[in-house]
Amino acid sequence: MHSQDGDRPPILEHVAGNLRRLRQEAGLSQEALAARAGVSRRMLVNIERGDANVSLATLDRLAAALAVLFVDLVRSPDPAADRGRIAALAWAGAAPESRGTLLTGVAAAQAAELWLWSLGPGDRYASGPDPTGWQDMVYVLEGRLTVEVDGTTRLVEAGDFHAFPTDRPFAYVNQGPDLLRFLRNVVY
Repeated sequence: MHSQDGDRPPILEHVAGNLRRLRQEAGLSQEALAARAGVSRRMLVNIERGDANVSLATLDRLAAALAVLFVDLVRSPDPAADRGRIAALAWAGAAPESRGTLLTGVAAAQAAELWLWSLGPGDRYASGPDPTGWQDMVYVLEGRLTVEVDGTTRLVEAGDFHAFPTDRPFAYVNQGPDLLRFLRNVVY
């Protein structure tokens, strides 16, 4: 996770503490984790101190060595934080508009599907419950999406996202006067 201009992305604030905590919970020394992940002990020490500008590939290897998800390393450690939201800059390029923002992440056992949806004004897509472990992640491109899950609603504006388990009835609704377009990622 780096930027071309040398500024560290905000997501790195969480990596050092999360990595140290997860390593200790796994009962691993720095040397043992470094060997499992194929990184130098010095690199691991620097990451845990917050002194290293670590690559996304290195974080992937560390997560795999700890048997955790990549998002477990980068999400806020605050227990009050929405666990489905990360929304942090993870990479920035040389041009100001070049960026990689990690919005959310969920565990997947089998597959993930990426869908492009559109709903006309007043239209609705309703679904029964999926098997346990299934999740949806949506990102609204234009319009305003109303997500209904078990009698509760969540409004998702253009440029925003939402992730939720789909093991209970849910619906996507366009209550607005204009076309709604969103990306839907089904993970199972």
